[in-house]
Amino acid sequence: MALRDQLRILVVDDMSTNRGLIMQALDAMGIRQVGYATDGKSALQILEAKPVHLVISDYNMPGMDGLQFLQAMRKDARTKGLGFILITGRADREVIDTGRRFGMNNFIKKPFTPPELKACIEAVVGRL
Repeated sequence: MALRDQLRILVVDDMSTNRGLIMQALDAMGIRQVGYATDGKSALQILEAKPVHLVISDYNMPGMDGLQFLQAMRKDARTKGLGFILITGRADREVIDTGRRFGMNNFIKKPFTPPELKACIEAVVGRL
């Protein structure tokens, strides 16, 4: 069984258009076990109930940004080892350095193409 058949991913983004584009790209890669959350707080609740292998989260979200969400994930024993990719339109040094310090596995800058997203995911989980 291929990795893409087993991989469970949670997409976290408050913008439905962005979520849809990411989920469409994942589907085109053959990744079918994909869930989503509209913010960091609900994502944490989903992860408690149904763990995944990888979280792909937007940076700019209301209430809890992507880095605050990452920090909360890493503090919880149940979610601290999950893969984490940050999606940001603001890939400046401060955001990336903070993400790495909090345990981010990879990041991708908006706008991106499906092949760029695939390469970003494969750098974290291995060849799909």
